[in-house]
Amino acid sequence: MMWKLLRGVVLVGVLAGASLSAGAQALRDGSHDFDFCRGVWHTHATQVLDPFDGGTHTVVMDGTKTARPVWNGHAWLEEIEADGPHGHWEGATLFVYNKKAAQWSQTYVDGDSGEMEAPTIGSFKNGRGEFYGTSVYKGRNVLVRGVWSDITPSSHRYEIAYSQDGGRTWATAFKADLTRLK
Repeated sequence: MMWKLLRGVVLVGVLAGASLSAGAQALRDGSHDFDFCRGVWHTHATQVLDPFDGGTHTVVMDGTKTARPVWNGHAWLEEIEADGPHGHWEGATLFVYNKKAAQWSQTYVDGDSGEMEAPTIGSFKNGRGEFYGTSVYKGRNVLVRGVWSDITPSSHRYEIAYSQDGGRTWATAFKADLTRLK
């Protein structure tokens, strides 16, 4: 896949030589892709402190994620609270669906600092959501990929990975296994 970086936003190109059929060009309505996440979930999260240096230093947290629809489900608000060896962590994520692009944006806000991360943009295909963006890791710009997978009515997985080589390789920076509470 070819990557292009434009004003801090990652644009995903199509494979070289690939062409889209008329049917593939029609945009899929993904406005209900996050309906699975409604409710209260137990989250078991692992933050990888050294993703580019072997990934052997981690922090494990357990807590609760609560997700509710906004704007009749065309946006979602997710609130996260978890506890780990370094104390209590809180954050919120806003997901907003862009109908014209048939894509979601995801913006995370840290509860301690109040800082908003740059959004990631993406969509779901075959039960898997992939979102891409950029971030700064230890003073260096990196690509970010967020993936929702293993989605069932009672569980799902979310993982964040970083790439410092234009998307050729990815290093896991965060993963969460979620199970439904209600």
